[in-house]
Amino acid sequence: MTGLQDALDGRWAHVRQEARKQLAGSHFVAVPGETIEQARARISRLITELPTDPGVGAAFPKEYGGSADPGGSVAAAEMLAQLDLSLMVKAGVQWGLFGGAVVALGNEQHHATYLPDIIAAKLMGCFAMTETGHGSDVQQLRTLCEYDPVTETFDLHTPHESARKDYIGNAARDGRIAVVFAQLITGGKSYGVHAWLVPIRDEQGNPLPGVTIGDDGHKAGLLGVDNGRISFDHVSVPRAQLLDRYGQVAADGTYTSSIENDTRRFFTMLGTLVRGRIVVGGSSSAATKSALTIAVRYGESRRQFTAPGETREITLNDYLAHQRILLTALAHTYALTFAQEELTVALHEVQTAIGDVDEHRQRELESRAAGLKAVQTWHATRTIQACREACGGAGYLAENRLAGLKADTDVFTTFEGDNTVLLQLVAKGLLTGYRDAFGSLDGWGRAAFVAEQVREMVLERTAARSLIQRLVDAVPGRDEEVALTDRGWHLRMFEDREKHLLDGVIRRLRKGAAQKKDRPFDIFNDVQDHVLDVALAHVDRVVLEAFVAGIDRASGDTKTLLSKICDLYALTTIEAHKGWFLEHGRITPARSKAVTGKVNDLLKQLRPRMGELVDAFAIPDEWLNSAILREEVGRQESMAAHDDLLSGR
Repeated sequence: MTGLQDALDGRWAHVRQEARKQLAGSHFVAVPGETIEQARARISRLITELPTDPGVGAAFPKEYGGSADPGGSVAAAEMLAQLDLSLMVKAGVQWGLFGGAVVALGNEQHHATYLPDIIAAKLMGCFAMTETGHGSDVQQLRTLCEYDPVTETFDLHTPHESARKDYIGNAARDGRIAVVFAQLITGGKSYGVHAWLVPIRDEQGNPLPGVTIGDDGHKAGLLGVDNGRISFDHVSVPRAQLLDRYGQVAADGTYTSSIENDTRRFFTMLGTLVRGRIVVGGSSSAATKSALTIAVRYGESRRQFTAPGETREITLNDYLAHQRILLTALAHTYALTFAQEELTVALHEVQTAIGDVDEHRQRELESRAAGLKAVQTWHATRTIQACREACGGAGYLAENRLAGLKADTDVFTTFEGDNTVLLQLVAKGLLTGYRDAFGSLDGWGRAAFVAEQVREMVLERTAARSLIQRLVDAVPGRDEEVALTDRGWHLRMFEDREKHLLDGVIRRLRKGAAQKKDRPFDIFNDVQDHVLDVALAHVDRVVLEAFVAGIDRASGDTKTLLSKICDLYALTTIEAHKGWFLEHGRITPARSKAVTGKVNDLLKQLRPRMGELVDAFAIPDEWLNSAILREEVGRQESMAAHDDLLSGR
């Protein structure tokens, strides 16, 4: 393993290495051109053949065959994303969402009864949360589950069509049981959203009485995932099927919970399921790495046009415009890799901690997971499209994988949380403090959040706190005296932008509160664009700090190379926002031009190492499964021989 690969593989390098061994070859690789029936049948078969430890099942308790390693399960999911995104999502539904909900929300009896078969993929399940009429606003789900003390059962009911469970993975074909989220009602009172284990099919695969199952049909991508719709017509659910870790219903209908506040209880329950969001972000980055590897390797061999006085055509990667696209995307992908590593470590530490959960750390984890997921999935969408274009017409062919990667990752921008809503969650945490926000996705408009709650930001650093503070403190007062590659200057610029944007939002919210006291929705809606900018600036800083911490762990040539890549990430981010920095007097026009010049200089310096940068992703050739890479080398050798013949050599 090279130093660069070692740095990228991170703490769970052993899980990644084991995946490359256990899943070697083409057996688990995506197959282009399948029908929806073929794709679903193949993925349903492969899900039963996947190793679960080390693997996506690693997060399960040791007594049931897991290794109590949530961080390892995230790394394993990222590896599956480089093979087949349908397989990754199917595995994520089975072991991450469905199985994860049983672990996080259920009791010991639920664990003993269901986990062995869930882990072995003998009992396939669904995570039935989203409804046709409610996605992001989970707290307002319309499915009802009312307790009857006479029969000691719950009555589960879909009151109208918009309350049906929709887009549910495993529902259309394979799911036998579902974790269903609904409003718990007992004694005539609602206690908010809870979850139940509800059988939906018999052993022959037929829907059970009262359960109606539909098929979402063809989607833009992820053909191997059988998304469907589920509705319930007064289905009787035994009391023992309530996943009751956070809320219990006694035989007589009495409700008890260790968390009295309904809203706080709800977001505590959701917080235990944050791993799914982290997996989606990491998997989108994994797919981005596959696309970049294909595009960069193609650009190394594909030639286009000749320079004056030359006979040999120029490789695509030698063009500055091409470097601007691919090398810039590579730098941002490296930065996001270190941020994902830091986030995964935080998840692992929170979910393996002994004793009571540190609520502040939990809320901070949820906020960072939301922000990174948004940035990673948008980066994937942009970068995979750029890689497709960089490969010309060949990139449009299904056999070259890029079209499939583009289609399969498209939903990730709304899967596990709509990105725009998630960024509002991030901003809300910054405005109110993690202790008060409870991770709420209430869209700003409810009485639970009022403008008077906003306060000055206390900057919370991520990794390598002392190192980062030391770098920032060492920056001289005048920017003109600072080298464009000074890391402290980069950190200060990112930090200053975040602080200024946040201070501006606070001022505008307070002004709005004074003028529109009785219209809380308008107060926040008027500054929504500003709020989203704050969240993005915050994520930019978090990502840069994680990259700096990653560089600090490296040594030798690896450290030098990573530092140069970090320079490119930082400066292209500043360049992208230079309008803001100029408008607010943070840089002069001359320095703004110098930033662009330095970016171009860095691109030239990194050009010879483009191949090395994608090789460090360590994606096996069989996993890339791109005909363009197999054919291009032979084609170039043939063209070189032809050129030699024409020139008389």
